[in-house]
Amino acid sequence: MTTNDPQDFQLPEYSGNPFIANLPPILSMAAAVKTLNAPPAFHERERSFPDELRVHCIQRLNNYFLPLEQHLKLETALSVLIRQGYVSRNPLDKTYFQRLQDGHDRIVHKDLLLGRQRAPSTASSMALVGCSGMGKSRTVERLLNLYPQILYHEAPYSFYQIVWLKLDCPSQGSPKQLCISFFQAIDDLLGTDYIREFAGPRRGLDEMIRHMYQVANLHALGVLVIDEIQHLNQTRGVGPDALLNFLVTLVNTIGIPVLIVGTHGAMSVLQGNFRQARRASGLGSLVWDNLKPDRTWDHFVETMWRYQWTQEFTPLTDDLRQVLYEESQGIIDVVVKLFMLAQLRAIRLRAVRRRPERLDRELLLQVVAQDFKLIAPMINALKRGDERAMAKYDDIRPLQKYIQQVFADYAPPMPIREEPPAAVTSPISPRQALAAMGIADDLAEVLLARARQDGADEFDLLGAALAQFQAGKKKATPKRTKSAKPEVDPHSVLGFVLACLAIERSPYEALKEAGYVRDPLQDLAG
Repeated sequence: MTTNDPQDFQLPEYSGNPFIANLPPILSMAAAVKTLNAPPAFHERERSFPDELRVHCIQRLNNYFLPLEQHLKLETALSVLIRQGYVSRNPLDKTYFQRLQDGHDRIVHKDLLLGRQRAPSTASSMALVGCSGMGKSRTVERLLNLYPQILYHEAPYSFYQIVWLKLDCPSQGSPKQLCISFFQAIDDLLGTDYIREFAGPRRGLDEMIRHMYQVANLHALGVLVIDEIQHLNQTRGVGPDALLNFLVTLVNTIGIPVLIVGTHGAMSVLQGNFRQARRASGLGSLVWDNLKPDRTWDHFVETMWRYQWTQEFTPLTDDLRQVLYEESQGIIDVVVKLFMLAQLRAIRLRAVRRRPERLDRELLLQVVAQDFKLIAPMINALKRGDERAMAKYDDIRPLQKYIQQVFADYAPPMPIREEPPAAVTSPISPRQALAAMGIADDLAEVLLARARQDGADEFDLLGAALAQFQAGKKKATPKRTKSAKPEVDPHSVLGFVLACLAIERSPYEALKEAGYVRDPLQDLAG
């Protein structure tokens, strides 16, 4: 009997290599789907939980992960990237120790090209770029966590193997800052003190790079992941090619695989230089654009839609499906956040207005209008297909922070006791609240109508009406008017002076000519 389990087969290039033997088994596609799938915890009875508990349940969608075809392609690519990088670095082969000696010689002689090791490197590199909000960084982290980050070896000698290391590209694209981040990350993992030894203020970039290569080789680094590579666009002083050349040398000289991750903003950097674009495509670059309204999109939305914590379950209709796509444009993170906020708003409206907890088109559009203002330019650029505008709006992290704040600020209304209909008292309406403040019913109606015309949300209706009332009071308050100036007789002296000033003539000379002013010399002569 034969099976299709990859572990039933032993690839000769992987056998006898302790760096590969201690890695987890190679996953089949079915095993990868099962391993990566992370549905939120959910039970039907939770729909009847109190409001404040259901708000916490909705937060589980933040960690919702459904493996799609693009995720499975990346899992396979990363599996190959790590293992192939170890093929030419076998600690049981004498060439491995020659590589370590080469690293030492480069440090001593201050020459990165120095070395007698001529065995070809099997390391490669790849780039993952795509629209922000498609889960690139999260997927990479989830895939990396399928592997132990550190493995301890007792033979052929005692040391720690680092399977993977993930760093964020420095905000200014500085190779020196990347070196410092590298040493700091290694120290955090192993408790070493490399950052003090090799990244002091007097260390030059070339010296730091040589030590970085040696540390990566010494600990058999399986793959180096550089995220947020679009920061290279903000490089000052040195061009973005400086860091890319640095990474290429890491692959070619030391044999450390590199995975570059970034948004569409990194495309211009990677494609601007053919050599760099070729090096970043060793295993084929993956581009994750926003999902199209096809079977993949339908599968994702239909699976997500099951997790409703509203009292009433809303079936997914074609109309709702269309709104979800139109207002998210196929960006995974956006549609999940829209789904979360719609449920939160439904719970609030039921508590405040006795509205059924139902997810409908109007409710989804209210969420978009009120809560998606931060990413409106990005969504509109996608709707227009404007790639140039998209490059300006490739970061939706502010939306995540905003969503967290919305849930953090949520305060459940006073609980409404569920009693027979005859005993139920409706929550106080905005009109009743205005009446309690001494505002007449007819005036209250006018104020509320104006607030609705101005687009006030139901939750803000009372505040908007009060603002209208205060503004009306200010307009009704009579302003102090200035007393009218008395008319001036043009034949009087004052009228004569004002007339002279109007034509920029000296009033003194004019008064003197008219006989109003006597010449003092004549008086002395007389």
